[in-house]
Amino acid sequence: MRKITFFKILGLVLGDIAIIFFTFFLGMRLIAEEISDPFFIIILIATSIKIGVYALFRLYNMLLKHVGANEFFRICFAVFISNVVIFFLLDVIGYDIEWVIFFYSTPLEVLLMTLVRFIRRIYSWLVTRSYFSNGNKYINTLIIGAGSAGKFVYEEVQKNDRLHNKIIAFVDDSPEKKYNRLNGLPILGPISNIPEYIDKYKIKEVIIAIANINKLRLSEIIEIISTKSVKIKRLPLMLEVESDDYRKIVDVKIEDLLNRGVIELDNDGLNQLIRGKSVIVTGAGGSIGSELCHQILGLNPHTLVMFDIYENTTYETQIELEKRIKLEKLPTRLVVIIGSVYNYKRLKDVFDRYRPQLIFHAAAYKHVPLMEFNPVEAIRTNILGTYNVAKIADEYQCEKMILVSSDKAVRPTNVMGATKAICEQIVQYFDSISATDYAAVRFGNVLGSHGSVIPLFKKQIEEGGPITITHPEITRFFMTITEAVSLILQSAVYAKGGEIFILDMGEPVKIVDLADRMIRLAGLIPNRDIKIEFIGLRPGEKLFEELLLDVSKNIKTANNKIYIEEKKEIVNIEKYIEEINGIIDRASNQEIKNMLHRMNSSYNLDYHPE
Repeated sequence: MRKITFFKILGLVLGDIAIIFFTFFLGMRLIAEEISDPFFIIILIATSIKIGVYALFRLYNMLLKHVGANEFFRICFAVFISNVVIFFLLDVIGYDIEWVIFFYSTPLEVLLMTLVRFIRRIYSWLVTRSYFSNGNKYINTLIIGAGSAGKFVYEEVQKNDRLHNKIIAFVDDSPEKKYNRLNGLPILGPISNIPEYIDKYKIKEVIIAIANINKLRLSEIIEIISTKSVKIKRLPLMLEVESDDYRKIVDVKIEDLLNRGVIELDNDGLNQLIRGKSVIVTGAGGSIGSELCHQILGLNPHTLVMFDIYENTTYETQIELEKRIKLEKLPTRLVVIIGSVYNYKRLKDVFDRYRPQLIFHAAAYKHVPLMEFNPVEAIRTNILGTYNVAKIADEYQCEKMILVSSDKAVRPTNVMGATKAICEQIVQYFDSISATDYAAVRFGNVLGSHGSVIPLFKKQIEEGGPITITHPEITRFFMTITEAVSLILQSAVYAKGGEIFILDMGEPVKIVDLADRMIRLAGLIPNRDIKIEFIGLRPGEKLFEELLLDVSKNIKTANNKIYIEEKKEIVNIEKYIEEINGIIDRASNQEIKNMLHRMNSSYNLDYHPE
């Protein structure tokens, strides 16, 4: 690497010496028919001074593949300063030189030095404009946004050898920009006409580059583009990053299609709830648990206890949180405990040592088909684990315990849903006998969580397909992990005891439409490049999930995304726990399911997928 750098600098120095000699010689010939004897002495002095000045201006330390306007102005300034120094120095030592020589030599010297340093950029520009391209390597690309962000993306593409994009045009909604040009390329519009431009110019990739765009508008633009099979990229939103990462071009994810605008939160209430307190998150290494930890950390608790049985993802989250604590100089003490919620003594020891005031209980088995064949473990973790946490919360007089529940708890057709329904009964039972405020938050699927369809579909697309879907009409409610956790925390602020909060998940999404969009976002065509196959519903799987978000029946909160289900009759959960402990280690799978049905009669034990 040092040898390469040495030869690069040597080449630039030799090139500059040749340029200096040529421009001075040409300047002198333009004003005199003959070259005087002191010419070689003058050129030797001029060359020495200029090379020294250029080194001071770091003209030999430029990254040639990233040169731009700043480097051009440095060249101009260095040439001007060196010429001034040479003119006055030669005058002092007695060499008479006409100033008009510099008048001719300066612009030519700037031009040639710029050409030498910009030759790589010029070649790249010519290639991406197809002057030297064979048409196979470079990807026809549109940039959405003809402002400063669009200009940045264009310049990034031009100087980055790894981005094989050929920018065809910019697209913008502004009437003032339409029919003008940016960086020599046409500005088209409006954005709603993008599908037409994609077809007309054979576009394979679209980059969204609009400064300060909100999530709702972003999802609308992606919706327009995703009607075509093109790769979509974008600049990160300012609110998504905390550093200069917003200047990176990233892939658009399926989550970007679901953003329904900014969720309004009661920040004062959240700060009052969490700041300076001891908080424990069970299942802290999971998708919801880890995001809970991240958002809670931002509210400056005194102590944040991460509790999980699975060490790998918990360790990854720990590293991320410790990095944040160090970089942001946060006052929170982070504690990581490996253990299971069904281990009552282990839990009690943790509570005894760290005295948590707030509990967010996200630990659970959530995979529907797996739990159908392992109901004992579902009961052990989901029901007994929740009972243990709730009981200890009462014993240590914690302020609040918030259970993370599921839409599958509504008229359950599977073991997982049935256990979650009983978990809701547990928190309502303890709320009726304890000074601690207990509540549950019920919502549907979160995009990108462990075991969800998004990572599965992504892997299947990367492997060339097929994408497997259980049924052509199957639908699910979806929410991003960040959205779900924000609303869980907001529900905790509202919790006064015994509530089951229901999150507004929007409209249900057909899984086949989700797969279609993911294939198109990858720049592929469904059922041509990637096949979609239907394999039949799995045991206990519903065709349509239910949240029971009936605005006329449920109680509205101050947040338009959160409702409260009408309270049900309190069930004495102690007899259930006694029954479970009596048979759990010797019961068959069917006996366990029968017991769940006795505990919650809404569990459809005889449900069979169509």
